[in-house]
Amino acid sequence: MRRTFLLVVAALTMSVAAAGAASAIPPGPAPTIGTTLPNDFPEILDASTGAPVIGFGGSGLVRRAPVIFLHGNNDTPFPTACNPYGSVHDIAQYFADNGYQPSELWGLGYQGDQCDLAADPTIRSGATHTVAANVDDLRRFVDAVLDYTGAQRIDIVAHSLGVTLAREWMRQDDAYRIVRHLVGVAGPDHGIINCSPNPLNYFQLPSQGGFTPDSPVCQEFGTDHTDLLVGLNAVDETPLPTKYLTLRNADSDFVYISALDGLIPPVPAEDAEGSPHDFSDSPALDGACNLTRTGQGAFDPILGTGHLGIVAAPDTARLAFDFVRWNKSPCQQQNWSR
Repeated sequence: MRRTFLLVVAALTMSVAAAGAASAIPPGPAPTIGTTLPNDFPEILDASTGAPVIGFGGSGLVRRAPVIFLHGNNDTPFPTACNPYGSVHDIAQYFADNGYQPSELWGLGYQGDQCDLAADPTIRSGATHTVAANVDDLRRFVDAVLDYTGAQRIDIVAHSLGVTLAREWMRQDDAYRIVRHLVGVAGPDHGIINCSPNPLNYFQLPSQGGFTPDSPVCQEFGTDHTDLLVGLNAVDETPLPTKYLTLRNADSDFVYISALDGLIPPVPAEDAEGSPHDFSDSPALDGACNLTRTGQGAFDPILGTGHLGIVAAPDTARLAFDFVRWNKSPCQQQNWSR
């Protein structure tokens, strides 16, 4: 009897030791986020162009709420042959480096690969680049991600136009119980500086995008009281239970601030009606945790701009991850129970 007892104790001791040794084995390398959607993911045709949307995602076990990454105007969800940016892809990789699986990380390219801009730069401010033209693309993408993963809720990390695209879809579909967290990076929540009729606003030139007061994008963002922005901001800018974090530049951002931004000269601080207007706090949302950053142009290796650098900054990826994964607000006085 005593011999049997000792054998059992020895076996248990060996099992515990083996378990300890197994737990000490370092994890394997983080998965690499790709530049395609899974082969069995539903094909989604762009409502504007009729071509399949581009994006990224993966198959496999889903243990966390999927995160959807949205780029800004004239950008893509990853670098393409016609666009060297696509920095939301780097944020997704940061999430993968810190424990997320490709099946939990999804990017939507709602404006294609941007190769059409070479032939017609005014597409940058045209109808196909508006929130109105792309909200249904996002709606169908979210539905497909939820169906494909079996998840009930999602998180969103968005840059620039992608922020207002997400907000408008959430407003139209009353999707606040679906979206747990929204991280908005330099979003045009209260308008942009690029639509003034002032002759010094060179963004009006066709070669610079054709951002005239009557262009479709300027009809959405040329003032802080366009139909789109009044609909988003008139009642509650941050409906619950979604939790909100925004990041914006405090020193230079060619979309909101009348100052040199890297290689991009400033334009007058005016709205599309020609009235003086300060758009510098446009990305901030009432009721959100709103952070300002400086020196973000260091992370734009091509033009040195704060607007494109802030989404590529390592600190942005870290803040987004902590907020989404750990519900960690960088605002000490944030009251999530309001």
